[in-house]
Amino acid sequence: MTGATSILAIVGPTASGKTDLALKLAVSKNAELISVDSRQIYKHLSVGTAKPEGTWTNGTYSVQDIPYHLLDIWDPARPFSAADFVRLCTEKISEIQKRGKQAILVGGTGLYFKALSEGLAPLPPADPMIRARLKREAEEKGRAHLHHRLSKIDPEAALKIPANNIQRLIRALEVFELTGKPISEWHKEHSSRLSSPAADKPSSPTVAGGGLNFVGIDIPRPELVKRIERRSQAMIRDGMVEETKALLERGYGERSPALTGLGYPRILSYLKGILSKDECLTLLIQDTRQYAKRQMTWFRHQLPVQWNA
Repeated sequence: MTGATSILAIVGPTASGKTDLALKLAVSKNAELISVDSRQIYKHLSVGTAKPEGTWTNGTYSVQDIPYHLLDIWDPARPFSAADFVRLCTEKISEIQKRGKQAILVGGTGLYFKALSEGLAPLPPADPMIRARLKREAEEKGRAHLHHRLSKIDPEAALKIPANNIQRLIRALEVFELTGKPISEWHKEHSSRLSSPAADKPSSPTVAGGGLNFVGIDIPRPELVKRIERRSQAMIRDGMVEETKALLERGYGERSPALTGLGYPRILSYLKGILSKDECLTLLIQDTRQYAKRQMTWFRHQLPVQWNA
């Protein structure tokens, strides 16, 4: 991408302090924030997603009087894709710039940043019949069954897609059924086209006003672990269990896309009596530490990030 003005994108692992930094910068730069988070997009889930506390005023969510977009807007039963993010984020950037302000992107969902900056691989459209069949299979035989199948046909994708991420798992299997080619190969070919000087660049990565300037927060691992432990303890203390129960009482099933994210499957296991509260907390901390490690590996290898301690 080229452009006269780059847009600041703050990245880093969970619990590293991205939101605090973004809010400070928003004040000094007369900016509005856009969340790049695959779970904070959902309504009714705030504690377990560490959604920054804010208020709705005239249709705009604000945190410390700073407009903060793409938070708390998506129905928990609806899947939210990278394509959805690119569409909504591009619209918000344009709106912000028309108001004469800067946009600052902040979050930890690396795939969304990559999709926004590089575009999406030209994958085939969704097939409702295949998706419905795979969803039924997951319900009958378990997500691990589908994940095992993916590991056979596309080991690279299986390493990147957790078994609990049913949306991405079904999409990877669907693409293979439709094309006979692993989804990881589609992404590799897309990246190769982008890196080729002679290749036509895709028209899909539309970042109004310029490219993305990635700045990453990198704090020492021991300090990050402490932060993760404190955050996980606070989530349990401040109502993540009650939040999950409330969503179920609203009529949302435990397989709703919003409840497949980090932490919520552990809470569901606790509610079923499979885990004790202490076991739930221990596993929540363990899962979050592993997730933070995967985030850092991904950011270091997939995006041109300038790292700051």
